[in-house]
Amino acid sequence: MHLLQYFIQSSNICVHASILVRNITLSLLDTSGAMVSIDPTMPHNTERFAWHVCITCASQECTLDLAFVDSSGSVCTRVFYVAECVRLCKVVVEYNHSVILSLHTDKEELFQNVLTQVAEQFSRAFKINELKTEVTNRLAMLEKRVELEGMKVVEIEKCRSDIKKLREEMASRNNSSYLEDSKKMTPRRDVPSYPKYMLSPQTIDALRKPGFDVWLWEANEMLSCLEHMYHDLGLVKDFTINPITLKRWLLCIHDNYRNNPFHNFRHCFCVTQMMYSMICQCSLQEKFTQVDILILMTAAVCHDLDHPGYNNTYQVNARTDLAVRYNDISPLENHHCAIAFQIFSQPDCNIFASFDPEAFKQIRQSTITLILATDMARHGEILDSFKQKVDVFDYSDEEHVTCLKMVLIKCCDISNEVRPMEVAEPWVDCLLEEYFMQSDREKTEGLPVAPFMDREKVTKPTAQIGFIKFVLIPMFETVMKLFPQIEDVMVQPLRESRDRYEELKQIDDAMNEVCKKSENLTIGKKK
Repeated sequence: MHLLQYFIQSSNICVHASILVRNITLSLLDTSGAMVSIDPTMPHNTERFAWHVCITCASQECTLDLAFVDSSGSVCTRVFYVAECVRLCKVVVEYNHSVILSLHTDKEELFQNVLTQVAEQFSRAFKINELKTEVTNRLAMLEKRVELEGMKVVEIEKCRSDIKKLREEMASRNNSSYLEDSKKMTPRRDVPSYPKYMLSPQTIDALRKPGFDVWLWEANEMLSCLEHMYHDLGLVKDFTINPITLKRWLLCIHDNYRNNPFHNFRHCFCVTQMMYSMICQCSLQEKFTQVDILILMTAAVCHDLDHPGYNNTYQVNARTDLAVRYNDISPLENHHCAIAFQIFSQPDCNIFASFDPEAFKQIRQSTITLILATDMARHGEILDSFKQKVDVFDYSDEEHVTCLKMVLIKCCDISNEVRPMEVAEPWVDCLLEEYFMQSDREKTEGLPVAPFMDREKVTKPTAQIGFIKFVLIPMFETVMKLFPQIEDVMVQPLRESRDRYEELKQIDDAMNEVCKKSENLTIGKKK
C-alpha cells in the first residue's frame, strides 16, 4: 500500500489520502440522500445531520477512512456514517480546523486524480467569497464612477444648453437689424399709406416751439408733422424732392426704429421737432445754407435708427457683432449711419436723388459726422472744441459751422428737460426703464453695471440733477452765447427743472431719514 500525502492550502485544510482502487466516484450526501454541494454555504456537519461519503467502485470493493483532526493532529470524537460499501468513517468538523482525509484503495493514480478534483472544488469553494467581495467592490466603484461621470455629462449638457440659448438670444437681438430684414428693406409703394392730416394753424405754430407736446400724436400724425417740416423749410422745393419719395422715406424710417422704451420712433420725432424748433427760434436759415439745414434735419431723423436698446458700453463689454464690426468705436452711431444710407440706397427712398455724386458725397460725409457726434462718450471733446470757437465764431469758417452743427444735434438729442415738466418727466421714466433693462441683463451676464443705470441705486432726482447741472445747462448756456434768444425758451426751463429735482431729492432724503429713525426705534423697542 502506498500512502499519498496531498495538501490543500485553503482555509487551513490539510488532506491525507491512501489509494487502493481505481475508477471510483466520491459523493457527499446528507441524511435524506441528497448530494451536498461543496461551497462556503454548505450546512454544518453534525451527528444528527451527518454527511455520508458514498464511494462507488467500478470493479471492486474499496474502503474509505474519513477523519477530521484539529491543528494538533488529534482526531476529534465525532463519528459520521458512510455507505455500506465502505467501512466506518470517523468524521469531525470544527470551524477553522485542519482536515485529514485518509482513503485506502488499491490504486494510487486513481486517487490522485480524484483528490485533485476534490482539492480544486474545495479551493474554488473557499475562494468564491473573496472573489465575490472583490467583484462587488469593483462593481460599486464602477457604479460610483458612472454616476459621477453621468453627473458631469448632465452638467456639461446643461451648460451647453444655456450657452446655446444665450447665443440664440444674442443673435436674435444683434441680427434683427434692418440689414437682415427684407421687409424693411423694401420701400413702401402703396403711398400715401398714412392719411394726409391737415395741420391746424395752432399745431403748425406749436411745432416751431420747444414746448411742443410730443405725447399727443399717433405715429401717422408724427409722420405728417415731419413731412410738413420738410415742406415748411423749403427743402422739398429747393432740392426738388419728390413728395412721394419723401413719404416713402419717412415710412421706411418709421419701420426701422424699434419699439424700445426710449430709443424709438417717438424719440426720433422729438429730436427732429426740437431741431426744427431751433432752426426757427435761432433763424438758422439766415446763417446756414439750405444744404446745411437739410443735413441738420435729416441727421436728426436718422440719428438713432435701429437702436437695440442697449448702449455702446454694453455693446463693447458684451462683444456684440456691432462692437466687433466697428472696432468698439461708437458702434451704435456707426450702425445708425449704415442703416440710414442703406435706406437712401433704395431709389424709391432717396430724397437726395437730385444731387450730383460730388454733392451727395459731401452730404453723406456731413450727415455721418453729425450722427457720430451724438455719442455721449465724445461730449467733452466736442463741447470743449465749441467753447474755443464760440467767442470768435465765424459762419464763413467751415470748421466752425461743422462744430456748431454737431453741438446743435447734441442739444436736440438730449433736450427733453427743455420741455414742460408734464412732457419731460415721462421721458425720464422711459429712459430709466431702458437703463434698468440693460443693467439687469449686465448683471445676468456678469458684465460691469453703471451706477446711474442700476435700479437698486438710482432715483429720478439723482439721475437728473447731475445730468442737468453738468451736461445740459453748460452746453445750452454755451450755445446761448451765439443765440441769446434761447435763454427764455430753453435755458430757463432747464434751470427750473434742476431746481425741481433738487427739491424732490430733499424730500426723498427727508423721507429716508424718517424711515431710518423709525427702524431704529423699532429695533430699540425689541431689544
